Amino acid sequence: MLDQERLNRDYPSDVQVIHLGTREIILIGTAHISRDSVDLVRRVIKNETPDCVCVELDAKRYETLSKKKRWESLDLKEIIRKKQLSTLLFNLILASYQKKLGDQLGVLPGTELLVAVKTAEEKGIPIALCDRDVRVTLRRAWHATSFFKKNYLLASLFAGLFDRTEITEEKLNELKKTDVLSELMLELGQALPELKRVLIDERDTFLSERIKNAEGKRIVAVVGAGHVEGIKKALPEDRHAQMEEIDIIPPVSPIWKVLGWSIPAVILASLGIIAWNKGCDVAGENIIYWILANGIPSSIGAMLALAHPLTIVSAFAAAPVTSLTPVIGAGYVTAFVQVLVQPPVVREFETVLEDMSTLIGWWKNKLLKVFLAFLLPGLGSMIGSWIGGYEIISNLF
Repeated sequence: MLDQERLNRDYPSDVQVIHLGTREIILIGTAHISRDSVDLVRRVIKNETPDCVCVELDAKRYETLSKKKRWESLDLKEIIRKKQLSTLLFNLILASYQKKLGDQLGVLPGTELLVAVKTAEEKGIPIALCDRDVRVTLRRAWHATSFFKKNYLLASLFAGLFDRTEITEEKLNELKKTDVLSELMLELGQALPELKRVLIDERDTFLSERIKNAEGKRIVAVVGAGHVEGIKKALPEDRHAQMEEIDIIPPVSPIWKVLGWSIPAVILASLGIIAWNKGCDVAGENIIYWILANGIPSSIGAMLALAHPLTIVSAFAAAPVTSLTPVIGAGYVTAFVQVLVQPPVVREFETVLEDMSTLIGWWKNKLLKVFLAFLLPGLGSMIGSWIGGYEIISNLF
């Protein structure tokens, strides 16, 4: 049996042991940008020589961390076609924020997870990737968050990009203390309970079940410090029945589909009623108003993005049409055109995380300019839809 006293003496409190029958799970809580965590993970695995090493990674994140990203293979046009541009932007913002913290401390985010894998491979120890697919986690988090909380979250993330507050290893060690982490988790639960449920609670369950399914009697599990308490609580419990439910992307509610089509239906029906009651000339004037109300703000958004002239023209042309269908937004059209006429070069992919942290970088980097050409014309089109819709419905009476 593992000597509990030896664990307490040799390792800091970040290392804890859980006994499950005849099995022993050595749980290492880490900070993903801490040099101390890197050294601790390497030391524990070498000292304990477990039957298996579990890490808080899924296959997608492991591939991203372990292999140098071949930006040449990233097909922006295909990402836009699949309407995954917002997901890519979200991932880049998170990566930029973590990289900024990592640069201050001289260690890249997730290094301790890669060190766990490398150390296990050197000693011939099997490895288990125990985290849920990051794409499922992000989609579930987005689906669970209300419209207003989504805006709050996005605003907080963008604000974090330009935050110049420095963090030291001592501050990280303070954050890793159980009482501080408990307070942080409590605050997250109060401010964004749906987000905490998906990002923390569900993954505590997922990680604990995958750790229990790992082969061997002695397991070393390397996870973020924020998951330690939740995993300790979940490990003795049988939560297998929850796994299928928390590993799927919830379908879009039919209500949203109905609402998405109801707005253009109301606009088109209103134009038809105006043509019937007041004549085609009046209906034509309202159609022109709709085109201008949508096209002008959307093209102004493209101008503010300093997009290519063809992108600006496409914004004016696309917005009046895309506003009448929930299938595609004006921003996707303008982003696609921007990629065609001013494609980013490899160097701009490689510097995107640094460029994101400065305002001028968003307009200088062609990849970030694609995101601006997606967001600003889309915002202009949304504003124009409300203005144009209000005017047309008002003319019914």
